Amino acid sequence: MKELSLNILDITENSLKAGSTLTHILLTETKNTLTIVIKDNGCGMSSEMCKNVINPFFTTRTTRKVGFGIPFFKLVAEQTGGSFKIESKSQKEFPKNHGTCVTAVFNKNHIDYTPLGDIVSTVITLIQGHPESDFYFKHTVGEGEVLLNTQELRQVLGDDINLNEFEILNWIKDFLKEQYENL
Repeated sequence: MKELSLNILDITENSLKAGSTLTHILLTETKNTLTIVIKDNGCGMSSEMCKNVINPFFTTRTTRKVGFGIPFFKLVAEQTGGSFKIESKSQKEFPKNHGTCVTAVFNKNHIDYTPLGDIVSTVITLIQGHPESDFYFKHTVGEGEVLLNTQELRQVLGDDINLNEFEILNWIKDFLKEQYENL
């Protein structure tokens, strides 16, 4: 993928397909590194499945026999001299504390570093496509941060308003862009 934001979209979609009702998307940027953490409360995976998910020829999809999302994400992180880790607890084994956490660290100074891309559009796309789910998005850059918590938005807006309404999505987009301008 040409942008890491598209990888984030893909991995987060996996979380949502696994039944996540709250997905954390945490980006931490220093001068030399970008760390991306995607953590969900979905159904999780068994330890065996967690080991296999980094294999591009393993997938739970029935429409095709390959699954490149996580293996490519791992590859682009490791190509920069960074790292990749996936941890998961299945709902079957851990009924009250289940979900998956994907962590990728990228060295931004490496020639193979893929730019982050349009992360605002990624967040908007996720909210628009999954208005019933909640997202906690935080991008820390040095001392500054961009933050969006859809649970807080729901408290302010009330139950009558859907987060995927045009006016709400535009407000969220402007809210995020304004925070990025002030970083």
